[in-house]
Amino acid sequence: MIRAIGFDLWETLITNTSDVSLLQKDLRLTRMAEILALDAEHIDEAHRGSWERCQELYWSEDRDIPCRRQVEHFLELLELDPATFDEETLARLEHAYATAAIEIPPRVVDGAPELLAELRSRGLRVGLISNTGRTPGYALREILSRLGLADAIDVMVFSNEHGYCKPLPSIFEELRRGLGVAYDEMMFVGDNLYVDVHGAQRCGMRAVHFTPSVRGDAIAPAVDHGLEIVPDGVVTSLLQLVPLIDQHRYCYSPTR
Repeated sequence: MIRAIGFDLWETLITNTSDVSLLQKDLRLTRMAEILALDAEHIDEAHRGSWERCQELYWSEDRDIPCRRQVEHFLELLELDPATFDEETLARLEHAYATAAIEIPPRVVDGAPELLAELRSRGLRVGLISNTGRTPGYALREILSRLGLADAIDVMVFSNEHGYCKPLPSIFEELRRGLGVAYDEMMFVGDNLYVDVHGAQRCGMRAVHFTPSVRGDAIAPAVDHGLEIVPDGVVTSLLQLVPLIDQHRYCYSPTR
């Protein structure tokens, strides 16, 4: 019996268009440049390089780090020593780096509020897991609150706080434990076949692949995994999940 539904966040419940991503980046760089007394154009290369460094050192190995460490890498790429900055300045830089998406928020995916309300009305527990990138858990909680989604979500798990990313089992285990259900009582929904569907199925959950006709650009890098991944369902809109959940809710299917 399905008792809980877990969701991916980016491009499943919320989405960033390329225009919004560019505005967020411009705001982030402008604010950080003001703190450092540098030109925003001058720090653009370090901004891009910090992402590439984090991808190489951490995210490619499904590990994650606190937002402050990303800022330290950013400073290192500017040939500045983070150890020479006082805590107040580092905190201001981190705030500027982490909160651009609060000021210029992503858009809610069509059907998300209605779906979450329907799941809660049916007595289902609801959770999410997000691989965070540049926007850490504390900022995403604020964003979800401002977008009106937070109250419908019982448990939120963010990779920068957990230390590891999807598809590793430990981050799914944190969600399962928080929701207080068994793996075979959970269904997970996400737009990424590898990190979401495979990640959930390897733990014993049922998993649904969300494939909307239009996606934003908050998409995880492709992984050459060589796996044949067969989801337990495919939907092209979030509201299509309701009959699919009902279909699975009272029928047992063996875990993988």
